[in-house]
Amino acid sequence: MRTLVKHALAATEPKESLTIKGWVRTRRDSKGFSFLEINDGSCLANLQAVVDAGTPGSEHMAEFTTGASVVIEGKLVPSPAQGQKWELKATRIELVGRADASYPLQKKGHTQEFLRTIAHLRPRSNLYGAVFRMRSKLAFAVHKFFQERDFVYVHTPIITASDCEGAGEMFRVTALKGNIDEKPQSDFFGKPTYLTVSGQLEGETFASALSNIYTFGPTFRAENSNTARHAAEFWMIEPEMAFCDLQGDMDLGEEFVKAMARYAVAECAEDLTLFGKFVDKGLQDRLKFVVERPFVRVTYSEAIEILHKSGRKFEFPVEYGLNLQSEHERFLTEEHFKSPVTVFNYPREIKPFYMRLNDDGKTVTAMDVLVPGIGEVIGGAQREERLDQLLDNMKFRNLRPEDYWWYADLRRYGTVPHAGFGLGFERLLMFLTGVSNIRDVIPFARTPGNAEF
Repeated sequence: MRTLVKHALAATEPKESLTIKGWVRTRRDSKGFSFLEINDGSCLANLQAVVDAGTPGSEHMAEFTTGASVVIEGKLVPSPAQGQKWELKATRIELVGRADASYPLQKKGHTQEFLRTIAHLRPRSNLYGAVFRMRSKLAFAVHKFFQERDFVYVHTPIITASDCEGAGEMFRVTALKGNIDEKPQSDFFGKPTYLTVSGQLEGETFASALSNIYTFGPTFRAENSNTARHAAEFWMIEPEMAFCDLQGDMDLGEEFVKAMARYAVAECAEDLTLFGKFVDKGLQDRLKFVVERPFVRVTYSEAIEILHKSGRKFEFPVEYGLNLQSEHERFLTEEHFKSPVTVFNYPREIKPFYMRLNDDGKTVTAMDVLVPGIGEVIGGAQREERLDQLLDNMKFRNLRPEDYWWYADLRRYGTVPHAGFGLGFERLLMFLTGVSNIRDVIPFARTPGNAEF
């Protein structure tokens, strides 16, 4: 039976027989024996195997090069070398797959830009192995968080006829050839359809029956943006809660971000150490800070006033009625408040139709959670539960009510106050790892001009 490297390294006593399967990171030869560093991706650390000359399979030692896949059988014994508790005294070695000198991940430093060009091999590097192990653990943590709070997991459609954001930057899905707009009724679904930008609207239908639900799946935006924070395909976490207002929504958003930071610190310590050493030296302190301190809450108007009074020259203008940009969000979190910030009550004009209109008639119950290093990670709102006001919002946005008849029905039949938010999983990972580019926390990035792998 195969033993993973992480379990071998965590052993509490020597073992007479062990089989390790993995890839060679390095090989060092001495007179009469060789050292092999083996990694199988189960953890950051390698397991050192000591192979004496004459060990079955050692006649092929010259082919045990960096990147080669191997099977090592042997005894797990205390290591005399400093910094490692165990090593494997090989009794048999086997070469499974060769890797010649053209293997790109030789023992030297590689830039992240270069590693993006070999996305099929970069998970074998220390940094990306750590990133994607952490991605896996945090995905589990997301489900754990909501399941423990009695949220129901709902799979919302990837193909949709609804534009949730009202932005129009969506990927068209079609089976038609030629001019696809000439007879859209002849298309596969009988109407224009798109890859979803959000599962929120469908999520609201389930919250109107099951009370608390969440979605966690891929979403798509055809935004021609090449920034470090945007991708055309990314994963969204979207809870929706019946009988909930803006206050409850902000409470859940804060609780969620804290829980994810707490889980990362507790369950991903080895990988976080790597990020803290080579990616972001202030990472551990920032995560501890987020876990321990309450988030600051300010209205959009207050945030604009703070930015105006800062005396700072920003690249993008600061004006009431404009969306906050990343530089504004980071100033609020990193310099002014020095903590995560929840900004709420945005002008009606810059937010989607489904957000509840406040009594002032000018602002809506929107909220964004901003974190140091990234800016916005959560965007949410209390939804408009009043039918007449929802229809007025659609008119205000020049939307056709008949396109949202089923969504309006939720307000006709047993409507309730409800709220929810969306959180980009990749942005959460950027915050928790210190990795500054979204292309480096998703296995295969989809960005303008790039769908290579």
